[in-house]
Amino acid sequence: MLQEAVDDFLASLAGGEVERSGGSLNTMMAYRNDLGQLCTYILSQGIHDWWQVTHEQLATYMDKMRRGQGYRPATMARKLATMKAFFRYLWHKGAVSVDPTTDVILPPIERDQPQILSSEQIHTLFNCVDRDTPLGLRDLAMLHLLYATGIRTSELISLDVTHFQAQETLVHCVNVRGHVKRNRVLPLTAVAADALERYLTNGRPLLQPAVGQQAIFLNHRGERLTRQGFWLVIKGHAQRAEIEELSPHMLRHSFAMLMLDSGMDLSSVQELLGHAHISTTQLYCHITPGLNK
Repeated sequence: MLQEAVDDFLASLAGGEVERSGGSLNTMMAYRNDLGQLCTYILSQGIHDWWQVTHEQLATYMDKMRRGQGYRPATMARKLATMKAFFRYLWHKGAVSVDPTTDVILPPIERDQPQILSSEQIHTLFNCVDRDTPLGLRDLAMLHLLYATGIRTSELISLDVTHFQAQETLVHCVNVRGHVKRNRVLPLTAVAADALERYLTNGRPLLQPAVGQQAIFLNHRGERLTRQGFWLVIKGHAQRAEIEELSPHMLRHSFAMLMLDSGMDLSSVQELLGHAHISTTQLYCHITPGLNK
């Protein structure tokens, strides 16, 4: 009885709401998995029809997923949206007289403190890079850019040679999220600007970029470095520096803390990081003092 209603709902989406919104097979699979989990839970409560489901049971279900299974906020939000869409469908079909998802909200989720690197770890990481090879010059320039600007990985690998202004020691960063384009001008430290200039002068030409290739950071084939390629670079240097679980975002976090420790106000750090909301930047205010010393 429960699964039949789910199957009918999914069938109604084919050619309907999901298709009109550019939905994909992955979207349908997510809906099916989310509602399959919900069915399993409802059956475990001794319920065999959707009209018997209560608001309290769904609220408890959401809390169990957070506490027991540790889903990320984005996954929790998707599962709640799926559940609400499903019960709206049942209500319109007359299968339920009351929508039990009304006022069901996401349970509060405690955010972990951003992980940052100590100054000693930063020093070790930079020193483990081979400065005598084109790829080493590239890697050093990327690491310096990450630490000196807080630039995102996607933004870093999207940089073109025209985005670097050597005389002004600036990089122009273009970040597209959804349909919104946010351009930022990021000042470079003298060390980062020097590392980038040395790579562009002595490293990039030896990687033999293809005609018309504008990417600053190239792979060994002379093509734009991919996100996956960049991750392998970071992972390799982390192993040599004996830093466990290093991620590019840790350098971004470390930059934010460095700026705040130097006296920069929160709104300026927000602008440099490209955060849409100040509440995101405020997370750095709660990092335990001394972690990055």
